[in-house]
Amino acid sequence: MMKRTISLKAIILLLLTVTCYLPSFSQTEKKQDVILKLSGEELKGNVVEITDDAIKFTYTGEKLVYTLKKSDIQKITFASGRVEVVNTPAAAAPAATAAPAPVSAEERRNKVAILPFSFVKDGQPAAQEVSDGVQNEFYAFLSKHAGVYTIVSPRGTNVKLNKAGITRATMMNYTMAEIADILGVEFIVDGMITQNRTTQTSYGSTTYSDKSKKDDGDRKNSGYSSSNSTSVQNYETTMDLKIYNNKSDVIYNQNRKAFWNTADAYKNTMEYLIKRCPLYTK
Repeated sequence: MMKRTISLKAIILLLLTVTCYLPSFSQTEKKQDVILKLSGEELKGNVVEITDDAIKFTYTGEKLVYTLKKSDIQKITFASGRVEVVNTPAAAAPAATAAPAPVSAEERRNKVAILPFSFVKDGQPAAQEVSDGVQNEFYAFLSKHAGVYTIVSPRGTNVKLNKAGITRATMMNYTMAEIADILGVEFIVDGMITQNRTTQTSYGSTTYSDKSKKDDGDRKNSGYSSSNSTSVQNYETTMDLKIYNNKSDVIYNQNRKAFWNTADAYKNTMEYLIKRCPLYTK
């Protein structure tokens, strides 16, 4: 009976000893430094020393000291819980925009895209808003007389050009056949307006008022006069218009000087050229 009681006490003491030892062991296991490399690899152990360009490190349970390049390390999480960021990982490059699916010849048949116009004023390119405005004016007029042709909206054209990275500045790097493939059309309208200031026309007017009356045989004058003058800037405007098919062939090529000398004289010239192009239907 005595032996059995001693054995039970020994077992209870052993269990208490193991229970106390396990948490201590677990805490010991957690107290280690963790190095995260830029490649995503984690190294667990002890950071021995940090220099300007290297980190000296030992693996858990080993004594051999390794030297790691700082340029390969993203961060160190020390056993104390402190985190030291060594290098910030480079941002991931944006995913490339998927190339548009090719459009069949039947789908692009009789479709027309109008490119943003070049507008050069006094030798300098005008603002993009001016170029887009002419593009919209051309679309508004031609779409009313398109007949069998489908005129793509300027916004639809410009969105596809922007997605492909094509601007007026880079357009010369592409053939019209390549641009037609990107836009999914059979015909492309490309135009340029050149406008230069010339003379100024002055207009003047004079107003005279004569208020006369007699007083005891004497005539008294109380008249006055006024003059006004205004100046209007004149311009010389030329429009160049080309239409291409999806093989880069020029099917229409006209250049015309505006008859009027006003700033908006290009509008009448535009209508004149549109009415004579092969896409126009009465």
